[in-house]
This record gives sequence, structure tokens and C-alpha cells, in this order.
Amino acid sequence: MKLTTIIAALLSGLMATSVAAQDKRIPVGDERAQSIKKLPQVASPREARLSQGPFARMVIRGATMVDGTGSPPIGPVDIVVEDNRITQIKLVGNPGVPIRAEGRPAKGDHEIDASGSYILPGLVDSHSHIGNQLWGLTGDMPSMDYIFKLWLSHGITTSREVGCGLGAGYTLSEKERSAKNEITAPRLVVHCAFPTGFSTAKQARDWVKAIKKRGADGIKFFGGHPRVLEAAFAEAKKQGLRTAFHHAQLSVARVNVLTSARWGLNSMEHWYGLPEALFDDKVIQDYPLDYNYANEQDRFGEAGRLWRQAAKPGSAKWNAVMDELLALDFTLDPTFTIYEANRDVMRARTADWHDEYTLPSVWRFFQPNRVLHGSYHFDWTTQDEIDWKNNFDMWMTFVNEYKNRGGRVTAGSDSGFIFKLFGFDYIRELELLQEAGFHPLEVLQSATINGAELIGRATDLGSIEVGKLADMVIVDENPINNLKVLYGTGHMRLNDASGEVERVGGVKYTIKDGIIYDAAMMRADVRAMVQAAKDAENPD
Repeated sequence: MKLTTIIAALLSGLMATSVAAQDKRIPVGDERAQSIKKLPQVASPREARLSQGPFARMVIRGATMVDGTGSPPIGPVDIVVEDNRITQIKLVGNPGVPIRAEGRPAKGDHEIDASGSYILPGLVDSHSHIGNQLWGLTGDMPSMDYIFKLWLSHGITTSREVGCGLGAGYTLSEKERSAKNEITAPRLVVHCAFPTGFSTAKQARDWVKAIKKRGADGIKFFGGHPRVLEAAFAEAKKQGLRTAFHHAQLSVARVNVLTSARWGLNSMEHWYGLPEALFDDKVIQDYPLDYNYANEQDRFGEAGRLWRQAAKPGSAKWNAVMDELLALDFTLDPTFTIYEANRDVMRARTADWHDEYTLPSVWRFFQPNRVLHGSYHFDWTTQDEIDWKNNFDMWMTFVNEYKNRGGRVTAGSDSGFIFKLFGFDYIRELELLQEAGFHPLEVLQSATINGAELIGRATDLGSIEVGKLADMVIVDENPINNLKVLYGTGHMRLNDASGEVERVGGVKYTIKDGIIYDAAMMRADVRAMVQAAKDAENPD
């Protein structure tokens, strides 16, 4: 069978248009898995060498706390965790002087000396993928150990998986195993992809009911007929399912962000559908007359010229769209990082972490290729990058103003495409939010409490507060001063005393559900996986 034939079949699954989705013989939501000859290796059982706990009583002592609510850092504090709930947060002194023993919380079954360290809430990646059919075309798909350890070792304790690209059965099984803490993984919040090929409201409603019954937390939309989509949204609301929408160009002329937000959409993914809602002199974007959506460079190149066609900041149209989205309590999940290569391919290709942390098969997937999604830099020009830099300016202006006016913005990575690696490029997303105008404390709000609100878990997650679950991140450097210290490769700094350049930072411990994970050891495991894959491919 020709590669183009295989790709065509896989793309039909990737866009959730497969007729198999409507075939009652195939379990609903698993139509994508039918086209995968070999699913990736599931996560290994959780190992004692990587994790400790949970404990009946754990005390974290002497940390400087950033609680995720927007409050400034405070410390030193002692934090008491009992049976996976935070039961006490106590200020135990002042910076720069020894802590007095009197009045500190009683000893725990396990203690962490976090003196001089910073403690944050567990981070929420609001847009993630554990796989799709196309990844396997350049070699074995990454194992779940590879992806999950990169996530956890960067402080990500909750990941909203949008798409069920490996099938609902596979994804929901890993979600259940993580919820039981049987594996080394963040908790998964699973949004399965809605089939765009449905033609009736009944098909939509039946599918939504079935995916709810299977255990999904929500639905990821790409497009479809407006009548069908509206029925799906109504049923999702009835079933208590959350919704996310990548407003693909194939449907955006009929359903943009305002349309879906009025139906009850929880979050828009990326930014598609928002400039279209801001058009004030057209209905359809100004496509070149030889444009073809199946040509990935056409698709991404023209997307970089879209914001300049939208209404200008401060205009009546700009304010009307923003006001309505704010009134609907709508969430923007921009995923700036996944588009960053468009404005500087060289930077994305030469990131510090690729050599030691990017698998050979993943690296091949990133290279220009006319049939692989996101591998579209066939002939990417200076003008393309300039257009995308200007695109980012307008996009970031809207997102920052939305935040300033009280709107919810979250942090999502969409890693696994376009030179963007799991974990590392979630931290890059935080840096890009700061570039957009967010104070680092606002960045961490997006990464923690806002993400928890989006998935409906703010009563348990997203901040360090009494009563919440023990999801926390400990790092030896100050991330408010420099978000780069959260990278697994650390931050490059000159030691004036020794004259040597050092790497400082990197998450030290990630705590999820009261279990302490050694982040450095997880990163070492990933480096070993990458080296083993390289050795296997080139034993000489």
C-alpha cells in the first residue's frame, strides 16, 4: 500500500471524520485505534525508587510559597499534609534569619526540608496529547513512560488530554490507572474528539451519551455541521461534560468562537475562530486563490496572516466580541508555544533539550514532510516568520487584555508537534504568557488555579490552600524571578566565584496526590530511553 494511501486513511481518523465512528460494531470513541497497527507501550507500574508515599502525615518545612491565587511569595512556611489533604499552612519565621523551633507544626511520618526552596501548586497542562496515528509513521510511538515522566518532572500534575488520539479505550484506561496512582503519571482529564462526519442531531446526541458512559470528562470539537454541533453541545451540557473547540478552517465560516461560546463552549483551543469573530469587513478570510487546506504550509502560512484581517484593538467590534466572551465566562487556552516555530524555526530546532530528551522517531516526525501534520516547513521564508511575529503581536494583545478585564486564560502546550517537546515546552508556554504581558504571578495563576477552574476541579486543585489535595512542586530557584529555572535542563548562569558556567534549577520534587516524585530521577530515566533508542538505531 502506498504511503499516501495510508496517510489518507489516518487523516480521516485524525480529524475524527471516519465513517467507522458511526458503525455500531466499533466501540464509540475507538475508531482512531482501529487504524493503528501497534499502540504505544502503556505506562509501567509505579516504582518505589521514583516515588515515596502517600503518608498519613507529611510536613514540608521552610519553603517560600507561591500559592497560585495571585498572592505574592511568602515564607518560610511549613505545610502539613494528612491523608493527601493540606491541613495546615503556617508562617514560621522571616527571611534571612534562623527559624525558631517553637510553634512549628509537630513532626510528621515523613518530612521534606525545603529551606531555601520555592513551592508552587501542581501545574495544569490544559491542552495535551498522549499520541495519535501519525506519530507512528516515523518509528515507534513514544511510550507513556516517556511522555508522563517528562510531564511530571516539569511539575505537571494534571493534564487535559484533548482528542483521545489513541482511542478512548486506551486513553481512559491510562486515566484510570493514574487516578489509582498505579503508574508514574499526572492525572488525566480526557476530552475525546467529536466526529466531524455526523449528519444528524441524533447521531451527535447518541455519541455524546456513549462517550460519557465510557468515562470521558469532556469533548474536543474540530468542526461539523452547525445543526449537529449545536445538538452535541446541548447534550454535553445535559451530561455534565466539559467542551473544548479547535475551530478548524473547514468549518469556521459557519461556526466561529462566538457561535460556539453561545452554545456553552468552555474553552477555545489555540486561537482559530477568534479572528474570524472579529472580522468587520468580510465573512471569510482572504485566502490566496491557489490555497489548499490539505497543503500544510498553505494552512499554517495563511493562518499567520489572519489576525491582521481582524478588527483592531480598541475598536467597537474588538470590544463587542471581548465583552460577550467575558459575559459568558469563557476560557482562552492559547497554546502560544505550539506556533512559536512559525516565527523562528531555527530557535525551535536548536532548543537545549533536543539532544538528550527528544527520541529519534519524534525528531523525525518534526522534520519537514508533506504528509505529517505540523511538519510543514517545506520552504518557510523570512516573510513567513515576519508575518507570524506580527500575528503574535495582535494575538497576545487580545489575550493580555482579556486577562486584564477579568477573563480566564489557561496554559496549554499541545506538545508533540512542530519541535515542541513534552514538559519542556509547557514551561516555554509560561514564558510566552509573560511575553504577552502577564506578570509571573499571573502566569502561574493561568498554570494552576485557572486550569483547575477550567476542568471543574478548583475545589481540590490549583492552589496551595487548606483543604485541597496535596499537588505541589518544589524547585530550589525562584521561578517568579525567572521562569527558566523550571526547565528540566535548568538555567545557564555564570558563577562569579568559580568563573564557571553552571546549570541551576529544574524541578526537584513533584508531589501528586501526596506522593513525592523525584523529578531529577525521572528526567534521568528519559535521557536513558533516548540514548537506548539512538544506540538501537545506530549501534556503531
